[in-house]
Amino acid sequence: MVIYIAEYKTKEQQINFYNSKEWKLKREDIKKRDNYECQWCKEEGFVTVAGGLDKNGNEVVLEVDHIKELEDHPELALEDDNLRTLCKDCHNKRHERFNYKASKKEKKWDDEWW
Repeated sequence: MVIYIAEYKTKEQQINFYNSKEWKLKREDIKKRDNYECQWCKEEGFVTVAGGLDKNGNEVVLEVDHIKELEDHPELALEDDNLRTLCKDCHNKRHERFNYKASKKEKKWDDEWW
């Protein structure tokens, strides 16, 4: 008997997975299991919950993270033990990506913050 494990190497394969009904249901189950709290913030003593504000005063967006990457471990794609809830900020830190860019505007005065 051969068991087929889907591959998630291409962007298209990953998009199809993340848009699947299975993933959407699993994602909600994991957030519920984790009490709708960021697990990394929780470890650091912060309470970061859906609908609240993060350390920077931004609205909290919760995401579900694959501990072992989907691309490298497709067999763990929907395994509870491989999934955790992270806020968008922690998820971006984990993957070394950011949703903002440093301002290239040159300061004219010492009191300019942007």
